[in-house]
Amino acid sequence: MEIGKRIREHRAELGLSQDDLAARVYVSRQTISSWENDKTYPDVQSLLILSDVFGATVDSLIKGDVETMTETIDRDARLLMRLGYAMLSFLLLMVATLVWLAIQSSAWDWPLDQCLPTFVLALVLWGIAMAAAVWAERIKKEHDLITYREILAFSKGENVDRDTPRGRRERIIPRWMKIVRTVGWTLIAAAVGAFVGYHGAALVDVLLG
Repeated sequence: MEIGKRIREHRAELGLSQDDLAARVYVSRQTISSWENDKTYPDVQSLLILSDVFGATVDSLIKGDVETMTETIDRDARLLMRLGYAMLSFLLLMVATLVWLAIQSSAWDWPLDQCLPTFVLALVLWGIAMAAAVWAERIKKEHDLITYREILAFSKGENVDRDTPRGRRERIIPRWMKIVRTVGWTLIAAAVGAFVGYHGAALVDVLLG
């Protein structure tokens, strides 16, 4: 692959740092580094912006690398979509398991040792969902995908427009704030699951009573 080398050479000719180029292409510095080291490849929208910044044609940037780039991007797009489906499926199964656990412990008054396998199953399902989420996050970070619209466009093989108001806002949010937000949403999801489980068990208890 030569595209990374070409990007690095054009950037050096213009006297731009990776941060400078990242700002012009609307991606992170880490993404520029990944492109230059041939870890990931720019999508069509990024290639168009790069060609404009460098004053070069798209063909001169990607000559000989088109097939490999297409295969890699398509593979990551398909994998990202599958991981999203897997994460959602296992989270729904986990919620159903928690409801079942609440029914066992509250409505049927099962002892702890009988409820333990259901609890362990819920943890396993949650662990699988989180593993899929981490894998998906790694792919999104490699391709600098932040907003849902960007992720959807990438998954469909369409142009990824990162120069949007929301995209710009998301990219200036500090990493620690994103972590706090993620933890907050996780806690909210857990609270909703507990609420549904508790009231579902109460409803079952009323129906059986």
